[in-house]
Amino acid sequence: MERWTIQKLLNWITEFLTQKGIEAPRLSAELLLTHVLGLSRIELYTLFDRQVEPAKLETLRALVKRCGEHEPVAYLVGQCEFYSLPLKITRDCLIPRPETELLVERAVEFLRKRPGAQEVLDLCTGSGCIAAAVAKNCKDCSIIATDICDKALATAAQNLSLLKLTERVRLLCGDLFDPIIAGLDAAKFDLIMSNPPYVSDAEFAKLDKNVRDYEPRRALYGGTNGLDIYRRIADGVGDFLKADGAMMLEIGYAQGEAIQSLLEATGLFADIRIEKDSSRNDRVAIAKRK
Repeated sequence: MERWTIQKLLNWITEFLTQKGIEAPRLSAELLLTHVLGLSRIELYTLFDRQVEPAKLETLRALVKRCGEHEPVAYLVGQCEFYSLPLKITRDCLIPRPETELLVERAVEFLRKRPGAQEVLDLCTGSGCIAAAVAKNCKDCSIIATDICDKALATAAQNLSLLKLTERVRLLCGDLFDPIIAGLDAAKFDLIMSNPPYVSDAEFAKLDKNVRDYEPRRALYGGTNGLDIYRRIADGVGDFLKADGAMMLEIGYAQGEAIQSLLEATGLFADIRIEKDSSRNDRVAIAKRK
């Protein structure tokens, strides 16, 4: 019987995934191996000569095959990392992207400059990644996070529990602002943030297979031109944002002009700017109320 060591497996899986056109094949190979073997990525290299037992080889083979068919690694291993936080991930949630960390950075910067306790609202929270990252980095803020999907909120609840944030982030099931109850929840918020569905019809048809075929459509699709949820947020934000508060939205790579016009039309904001990500794509809309 052939002797399969960690090093040999790592090299073989990387080559296999490269041939299948999988993005970041080496990292994917590492994540699959750490998941099956119960090791850290560092241990893969310190124990590279360890032989892997047949039962684990069978488990690994099945996962590698699915990965080669473009099933996302985050779903295969049930976890990912976002803003240096370990998160549980299920098929009910969008997989957090590194680009979304720009929204977290701007939210944290804004909140740290404000005195006293802050009230924050996170719309379309999904896995809870944005709410968790902001709460971890802003000790004086309390967050309400809403989502229409109860299964996604169940995943968010697991993440908040693992990160010991359940007392500072409250999850509510419902459509955008609907779960907020006057007199029970914060009357108005210092910051409203969201990474809503924003993929248009034309963009959805062109999505990579690993996104289109596996990630939840309702967490991606934002209507014919991708702006449906933004319009609804803009319509409701005036009742929930403090006079000196801010709204921050993740946006699509070419939606900056449309989002700016949409927010200007509300007449609520004194300062609206569109920030680009490291790839020079439109990424975050920041609007500060008059």
